[in-house]
Amino acid sequence: MLLPRPTTYLAEDGEFSLTEATVIRVGDTSLAGTARWLQSALRAPTGLPLLTDEERGDRRGPVDSAILLSLKPGLGAEAYELDVDSSGVRIAGGGAAGVFYGCQALLQLLPPTVYRHAFAYDVRWSVPAVSITDGPRFRWRGTMLDVSRHFMVKREVLRFIDLMAVHRLNTLHLHLTDDQGWRVEILRYPKLTSVGGWRRESQLGAARDAPGDGRPHGGFYTQADIREIVAYAAERHITVVPEIDIPGHSQAAIAAYPELGIKPGQQLEVWTRWGVNHNVLGAEESTIEFYKGVLDELMDLFPGELIGLGGDECPKDRWEADERTQQLIRERGLGDEKGLQTWFISELSAHVAGRGRRAYGWDEMLEGANLPAGTVIASWRGMTGAVTAANRGYDVVACPDHAVYLDYRQSESPDEPIPVSIPLTVEDTYGFEPVPEGLSAESAAHVLGGQANVWTEHIDSPRMIDFYVWPRLCAIAEALWTNGKRDYAEFRVRLDEHLARLDALGVEYRHEEGPLPWQKRPGVPGRPSTREQRAAHIAQVTADIRD
Repeated sequence: MLLPRPTTYLAEDGEFSLTEATVIRVGDTSLAGTARWLQSALRAPTGLPLLTDEERGDRRGPVDSAILLSLKPGLGAEAYELDVDSSGVRIAGGGAAGVFYGCQALLQLLPPTVYRHAFAYDVRWSVPAVSITDGPRFRWRGTMLDVSRHFMVKREVLRFIDLMAVHRLNTLHLHLTDDQGWRVEILRYPKLTSVGGWRRESQLGAARDAPGDGRPHGGFYTQADIREIVAYAAERHITVVPEIDIPGHSQAAIAAYPELGIKPGQQLEVWTRWGVNHNVLGAEESTIEFYKGVLDELMDLFPGELIGLGGDECPKDRWEADERTQQLIRERGLGDEKGLQTWFISELSAHVAGRGRRAYGWDEMLEGANLPAGTVIASWRGMTGAVTAANRGYDVVACPDHAVYLDYRQSESPDEPIPVSIPLTVEDTYGFEPVPEGLSAESAAHVLGGQANVWTEHIDSPRMIDFYVWPRLCAIAEALWTNGKRDYAEFRVRLDEHLARLDALGVEYRHEEGPLPWQKRPGVPGRPSTREQRAAHIAQVTADIRD
């Protein structure tokens, strides 16, 4: 009963038992790292040696009990075949990623205790005989994690990566900067973290007049931390995509370096409120040069193709009212404030392209003209951005708020903590469809996949990350991985079994009957809305990006 559901699953007679004699063998030396990972996953709970080819050395030879990892030409890079009989386990993948996902499937065939970190007594470590073929529907299967609003320490990010890997997710989009905090060390601009990495308090609740909690908050990742996170993720075939948000959502940077703001002499603090902030970047050439320096260091840390530039929720009123900004718009022939936002994105996209990378940003980037070729759009305000971008020839990551925003409340119950926006149940998220209706085959090919977005204004601890994310992300992972028709009732049976694995992994997920006592936030107001209200708002704010 695997999750995500594999393409084919044929149960056979018999089983394979792990014993003291079982070894892990590789058919290609490039899989040695995957073999070591599988060994580490199995050794602690089973107490078995499970020697690899490397460890056996001169003792290599015929064996009666083996887990064999190999590559198979013709399979997709992330596809795998898994066969089990009484003699052993054979996992073949089109690439190392496919073999890794086959290993993840193998773990799910074992008792859930395999996910615990200490030796388990009285467990039969047997795998049912089975023949499985599998491969993903989409190449981008992601999660956006906002570590700016509430910082998540490195060890928790690594744990989150492990949980993503269990569910065959392969992209971690890290939202590293915002008005409320700057979370990545930039050596040439140390005040971004020494000043911008901390705020004096946080807004408590979602109401516009909500009080502050009076508690300082902050933290950041050193460059050594980032390299570790990126390498750890890569070992699990997860690409980490960084995002530095410009030209809005930038007050933490302006607090650290006031010359970045519209009024360079004005000293702002790192913002302590939630919502859309009207303090945006100034339009001087020196601001662009500053961010080129930031991006240079960022691209040295993150080797992936995409570099996030944000571009979302940038109010234009301060630009409209500022004489110097208006002068710059005229001098550059930008036409208006939307042209100025496009200028920001274009200047920095060109810099990113000069390093052989591509810009990645939210669907507001479509509101301006001359969006750089190669830009990838994250469509969050419904699917209008996905349709528009795909039809214009831009690649798309679908992440519509009405389907995959995991900070949204999970029911109509008054016990939901700090209830925001519309209810999104497990069934709602399972219905996520990344490819919009009505696209031509050519346009649909631009949809790379999708991701869940985890905004953390009201999620202030890893325990609450667990509550908001799981098991809804299980449903989204299946929507992004599994080919063929989906059946929620059938999925629910597998999910109920899968919850035992989450228990073993120590995940404090939301139970179907509602939040547990320590997951509630009595007396802290939210900002719930109906689906009709949300749809009307999205229709209004996306009018500028329609064809």
